[in-house]
Amino acid sequence: MKTHKDLDAWKNSISLVTDVYKLTSSFPKEEVYSLTSQIRRSAVSIPSNIAEGAGRNHKKEFIQYLYIALGSMSELETQMLIACNLEYVPEKVLVDFNERIKIISNQILGLIKYLKNKS
Repeated sequence: MKTHKDLDAWKNSISLVTDVYKLTSSFPKEEVYSLTSQIRRSAVSIPSNIAEGAGRNHKKEFIQYLYIALGSMSELETQMLIACNLEYVPEKVLVDFNERIKIISNQILGLIKYLKNKS
């Protein structure tokens, strides 16, 4: 791996963030400082933590940041469900997002496994 930009998990989470911003732009204006902001922050946190961890000098720190990214992924999944329950997000969109979240989570878990097994 040369940089975080070479990681599929990072690339896919950047794409997810872009779509989160597009989706939340249609949320009600009264949600701008609450749910919209929360969803956007948790989404941005995913590739940011992957990048920060990759930029660290130690494998152990990288793994820690990857776990933080997984935590942000769980937050995003929860917040999207809330948005769906409030009818801000159609159920089909939620299903699509959850599938993407699952793929990225598996990519991060695979990276963690790889780093733990690497001498």
